[in-house]
Amino acid sequence: MKKVLLAISIIGLLINVGCNPKNKGEHHENTKFLVTSPLKKDTSITKEYVCQIHAIQHIELRALEKGYLQNIYVDEGQYVKKGDPLFQIMPAMYEAELQKAQAEASFAEIEYQNTKSLADSNIVSANELALAKAKLEKAKAEVSMAQVHLNFTSIEAPFDGIVGRFHVRLGSLLDEGELLTELSDNSKLWVYFNVPEAEYLDYKSINKDSLQQVNLLMANHKLFNHSGVIETIESDFNNETGNIAFRATFPNSEKLLRHGETGSIQIPENHKGALIIPQKATFEILDYKYVFVVDKDNVIQSRKITIGEELPHLYIVTDGLSEGDKILIEGLRKVDNNDKIDYDFIKPESVLSNLELYAE
Repeated sequence: MKKVLLAISIIGLLINVGCNPKNKGEHHENTKFLVTSPLKKDTSITKEYVCQIHAIQHIELRALEKGYLQNIYVDEGQYVKKGDPLFQIMPAMYEAELQKAQAEASFAEIEYQNTKSLADSNIVSANELALAKAKLEKAKAEVSMAQVHLNFTSIEAPFDGIVGRFHVRLGSLLDEGELLTELSDNSKLWVYFNVPEAEYLDYKSINKDSLQQVNLLMANHKLFNHSGVIETIESDFNNETGNIAFRATFPNSEKLLRHGETGSIQIPENHKGALIIPQKATFEILDYKYVFVVDKDNVIQSRKITIGEELPHLYIVTDGLSEGDKILIEGLRKVDNNDKIDYDFIKPESVLSNLELYAE
């Protein structure tokens, strides 16, 4: 009985094999895939870098003398002109020191004139006259020093700018060097951003002498209404990040942007005759990008490619493909190397304009 059942099983297996003659590479005959080619065209891309915005001048204003803060002539955030008074430290003590120095200078002047008269009459020696003159010069220097100290009690704007936050209040007892506020000239902006080493080398190979124009995307995701230029690059790379700092200068005539803001620098980059493919046409193996290429016999083979730039939904390919190659754009998980497929060819222009249509 067991022999009979075994014979029946073998016959059934042979019948099943005979009725399903599927060979490798021939199991897609009822499925049509979509195929396209890379599109070659001049393309412009925009690279973005996070940036820090600095006023062209931004300084700390500190007390140059000790004393009580007697007057504050401005308010926080106020625009001031060069020479405008900002703070007044109580000057009484320094005025007294100036008067004392002036009095001593007057006494030294009288003493010098008397000594000079005696020297002209050969009553005193030339050395005594020289000593009197030295005393007079010292007294005049003391007057100048006292005048400087008195002037230090009045703090004026060294340039046109915007007054920052006050760190002291009226009546505060100030120490020499104590921080009062900041002053910021934001008529121009210095915008700093970091660039990786490879992109720095690409930039220098293209922009050897010319100044690159750039745009600034503000924190509200709107473009700043003035373009800027990259004027300088720092001397050293950051060993920890592998980046180097670029500095772009922007006009800010409307005083819209202020010191300390953030944004993104946008640098346009042109690619002549770029080879463009949809991102959906690629797959990844061990960090390398591949596509399925269809040959003249409709057989597919995987091929490694090199990606130069990434755009929304697109890649710019720098190696591995040519303009006439046919690549699979859907069903990448349904096929293997050496599979023979049936396909419909879609023009690359149509594919790129309808990427969402072919999204899986």
